[in-house]
Amino acid sequence: RGRGSDDRGALMMASGRGPRRGLVRRGAAALLATALGLGPAAAQQGPPGSILPGVKIGGSANVRLLSHIQLGGFFKVSDVAIEQEPSRPYVYVAQALDRAGFTIVDVKDPDHARVLYRWRFPEAGQVAELGATRPQYFKDRGRYYLILGVRFAAGSPNAKVGAVVFDVTSLPDTTRIREVARIESPAGAGGFRGIFAYKHSDEQALLFAAVDSGRAAIYDLDSVLAGPTHTALVGRIPIPGARQDAGAGYHDVYAAFDPASHQDRFYGAGTGGYYVYDVTRPAQPTLLTSIVGSAGVADGSTFTPTPDGQFAIAGTDVQYSPLRVFDLRDGLSGQVQTIQRPVGAWTADWHDLAHEQVIRWPLAFVSSYEDGLQVFNLADPRNPQTVGWYYTCGCPHEAGFAGLTAIHGTTVVNGAFGVDVRNADGLIALSDANTGLWLFRLDGFAGWNGDDVGMPNVSSAQDWDRGPLAATGTVNLIP
Repeated sequence: RGRGSDDRGALMMASGRGPRRGLVRRGAAALLATALGLGPAAAQQGPPGSILPGVKIGGSANVRLLSHIQLGGFFKVSDVAIEQEPSRPYVYVAQALDRAGFTIVDVKDPDHARVLYRWRFPEAGQVAELGATRPQYFKDRGRYYLILGVRFAAGSPNAKVGAVVFDVTSLPDTTRIREVARIESPAGAGGFRGIFAYKHSDEQALLFAAVDSGRAAIYDLDSVLAGPTHTALVGRIPIPGARQDAGAGYHDVYAAFDPASHQDRFYGAGTGGYYVYDVTRPAQPTLLTSIVGSAGVADGSTFTPTPDGQFAIAGTDVQYSPLRVFDLRDGLSGQVQTIQRPVGAWTADWHDLAHEQVIRWPLAFVSSYEDGLQVFNLADPRNPQTVGWYYTCGCPHEAGFAGLTAIHGTTVVNGAFGVDVRNADGLIALSDANTGLWLFRLDGFAGWNGDDVGMPNVSSAQDWDRGPLAATGTVNLIP
């Protein structure tokens, strides 16, 4: 990753609440209209306020900070997941390095969130590689489970482990949380780069995992719970033309149901670009389209489709590179063999880098490293507009993660790492590798259901009780 100069034109908007007092406020009506996709106006831009030279602080007037919990300091925090049922107000935060494990935060009162439980690998002090990378949860036969994706290097005590599964049904009683399974990576050492838990249209609970072998692995979670876990591997998704070794593979994985085609679709970002597969039959994945050969994209890092599957946001994890928006329709219809040209692009600050995103149409919520939480409007995919932000890193520019030998370095890999949204009420959870867990609300965004915005009710949130056919209204059930 290259180096850039200090940010002098960052997207910073005035706020007049709490810790942002003294900054200029923009008209609430204009912000609300923009956030809800009712107008094309972009958020005002100006220099960030700061108490330290080159450090961005504060946020836009429509993003309200509810709670902030420190979780260990520099690069001790990775990704985050929030349970979707309001009756289970729990946020799971994956933790890294010498805190490798996870933390559960009770958000029953989001203004006064509190740490409920911590679990660490007994060998956390011997960590090589990041440790825990991503939490996911699923529900099966009335019980709730946390899946903790992990990465440990060869020679470390847990080198072959890709994920650890915990039964968390008893929450808020933490005395009965227990480990129930471990999934070993089919590639041996290296663990899982990314995981995604998905409720398939055939009612299976599946786990998609990115492994260092040129393929993604698909696990049947019922079989994982029943054991032995090596029998739970039900499918593999290749990267076309990629070597099947540690030099190639997927970086991030995602799955979603497509109501128009009645297909379960896999979206993978990795070596060479981005790939869409039909995984209606997990054992027989079929490539539908790909994005390869796009200018400036050597490898993909994240790939998130819109609820209707027609467009997708694609990241590269490379400094100075924006999030690109691709129109998938010509590829899915077979009019082109592969897609190469994006139709739109977005960045919070071109000096920096965005890490992950979730879509609640028309909004995209982004964990944007040094630029914290960012929200942009995707209603016009050709002209995305920033509508809200909050800086969480509290870090100088280019003071990020350098790797396990040096830790502190000169990269922009620092700050906002993961983001998730609770559909029932719009609660936003953001994990920051530098500063911990943050909870926010966006004015005018009180929850999300695709039916309310003329879209299929499809997002990263899963309907674990009824599955995607019910969630999309295919069987005339409205959640």
